[in-house]
This record gives sequence, structure tokens and C-alpha cells, in this order.
Amino acid sequence: MIDFALPDEIAALRERMRAFIDREVVPLEARLHQGPPAASIVADLRAKARASGLYGPHLAREYGGLGLDWRSIAVLFEAAGRSLLGPLAINGAAPDEGNMHLLHEVATPEQRDRYLKPLAEGEIRSCFAMTEPSPGAGSDPSMLRTRARKTARGWVIDGEKWFITGADGAAFAICMARTSDDPDGRRGATMFLVDATNPGMKIRRRIDTLDHFTLGGHCEVAFESCEVGDDAVLGEVDEGFRYAQLRLAPARLTHCMRWLGIAARAQEIAVERAAERTSFGKRLGEHQGVGFQLADTEIELHAARLMIWHAAWLLDRGEHARHESSMVKTFVAEAVFRAVDRALQICGSLGVSGELPLSTFLRESRPFRIYDGPSEVHRMAIAARLFRRHEAAASVAKGHE
Repeated sequence: MIDFALPDEIAALRERMRAFIDREVVPLEARLHQGPPAASIVADLRAKARASGLYGPHLAREYGGLGLDWRSIAVLFEAAGRSLLGPLAINGAAPDEGNMHLLHEVATPEQRDRYLKPLAEGEIRSCFAMTEPSPGAGSDPSMLRTRARKTARGWVIDGEKWFITGADGAAFAICMARTSDDPDGRRGATMFLVDATNPGMKIRRRIDTLDHFTLGGHCEVAFESCEVGDDAVLGEVDEGFRYAQLRLAPARLTHCMRWLGIAARAQEIAVERAAERTSFGKRLGEHQGVGFQLADTEIELHAARLMIWHAAWLLDRGEHARHESSMVKTFVAEAVFRAVDRALQICGSLGVSGELPLSTFLRESRPFRIYDGPSEVHRMAIAARLFRRHEAAASVAKGHE
């Protein structure tokens, strides 16, 4: 049974996180118009987060984190997500956060020491190299074209990757490559840990995109006769698709947690503006057209929060929550954009200007409806599961006749 009441210690942590973000992080947002923050700014914020006991809600205590469950992570990630800088300050931003989870679950002790430990400590960054240019893997990972062939000394990887977030400046990549043509569509791919210093891994270019804030940008990456040893295999050979699901379902959810914080802050800005601004003889919020927009956002934020908490509860119970995470990702990605868009509309010219962070929020949140699976793909997967359930139920009912 889900208990909607927060434990006292988590409620207190949420308030401390919110105060930390408002005090230490929000004042730095003016610099976001110039692009991602400098490494020195991120390092300084992380030092302050550690000193405040707020660093790494998602990290195990052995790696300097708070060792919290998914439900508690959801609460703190939302509070940290009030600013685009917030997740970076606690080392909980994508793609590193998802890679930390994957490494913790799958990596060998030696791989954890080499890759997870410095990543968790914030000393390095990473990237996850799965997406490929057409006709390669995108929303459909089974279209994977990057190949890794076995050699006497290990493996050689060849392939092109596209839109690899954070690749520029990453210390290593988790590269997905096909290692066999297994007829079972759930097998045949393998994950490899590839150091950025490997001469076979090349950053071709940064891709110009709508969003500007991600550290390391979104890059085109090539693996050309990229030699790695057997110790570079993450997990088991041919099990990469299974590990991708292990990473992606929680990563979709943590994206939603963080972006919900942005939507909630946009709503606060809109409410404050609507309460203070007068137009046609009364406060802006007293006009029904504005009040209804605020009400719609409040309804959607509440629904989004409950959906996230439910999916997090399922993860805490050891369930995959694949179906639920797809529903959460679809709903929250669209609700966040609507919330920010309404806030900007309510604030009028002030919302469009650089005086408020809303225009930045709008630009940065729009791609969320595409990455980690576009809404259309998630809807397709949700519908497919519905029909499978229907067919299974019909088969059982027929057997009882």
C-alpha cells in the first residue's frame, strides 16, 4: 500500500534542498543565457551541496550519496529541479545519473572502481552511445548497426553514433554495439566501456540544437576500428538490450522528477505575476481565462507527481515499471511543456524576456518530448501492451469455458 505521507526526514530534506536551490543555485541562472555553466561553477556548487548534506540522493552511501529509495529520490529531484543548474549541483543530471545506476547494477568491482567511483564523486563526466543516424537505431533499438567483432585481444567496434548527450568532454562512453545476429530480438547487443582517450573513438562534431544547456552538448561520435579489451564488456555479451531497459526505465522517471521541478517553479512565477499584475480594473488572476490556465496547470502537476511517485514505488518493490514509466514519461513531458508555456503566456512580454527564466525553460523543456523515447513511441508501446493483456485475458477466459 502506498503511503502518501512523507517520512519526517524526507520532508525535512526536501525543504533543505529547496532552500539550497533558491539560495545557492537560482542566483546563478542569469549565466545560463551564455550556455552551460563553467566546470568551476559546477564544482563549487557540488562542494556546497556536500557541505549541506544534499549531494547524491540517488547514490549509495559507499559512493558518497544519501542512499535513498526511488520514492525519496523523486521528492528531492523535484526540489533540485527547480533550477536547470540544480541537478548538476547534486550530481544528479543526465546522462551521468542514469549511467551511475547502470554501473552500480551491472559493472564488475574493477569497473566500478575505474568508472563509477570518479563519476559519483563528480570528477569526470560520461555519455551513453546508443542512438545512431538513419537508418540506424533510434527509438527502435533493434535497428542497431554499430558492430563489435571478437578478436584475440578483445573486441573491435565500428559504427556511427548520433545525438550522444554529453559526449564532448566525457571521460568515457557506454557504447552499445551488435555482437551477434541472435534471432531473439531481445539479445544480440553488448555494452562496452570505451575511454575517451581511445584513438578509435572520435567526436566528429557538436550538433546545433534547440536546447543549449547540456554539459558536453549533443554530439556525433564515430567508433572506427576501436579496440577494447574483454574487460571493457559491461555485463554479459549479447545482453545489452536487457541492460538498456534496466537503465532507461529509471532514467525516464528521473527525467520526469527533475522536469517536474521546473514546471512547479514556472507555476509559482505565473501565480505571483497573476496576483500582482492588474489589468482592466482587477488582478490578472481574477480574469477567468488566466485563472483557468493556472488551475489546469495545478491539476496536471498534481497528477504528474502522483504518477511519478507510483512508478517510483513500483521500482522500490523490485518491479520493472516499464509500462508505468512509459505512461509517466508521455504525460509528464507534455504536461511540463504546457505548464511552462502557460506561465510564459500569463507573464506576457515579461515571460518572453530574459528578466524571467521562462523563455529558457521553454526552450530547454521542449526536447523532453523527444528524448528517452518520443511520446508517439511510448503511446505505441502502451497500446501494444494493452492488446497483449487483452489477448492473454481472452485466452484464459476461453480456457475456462
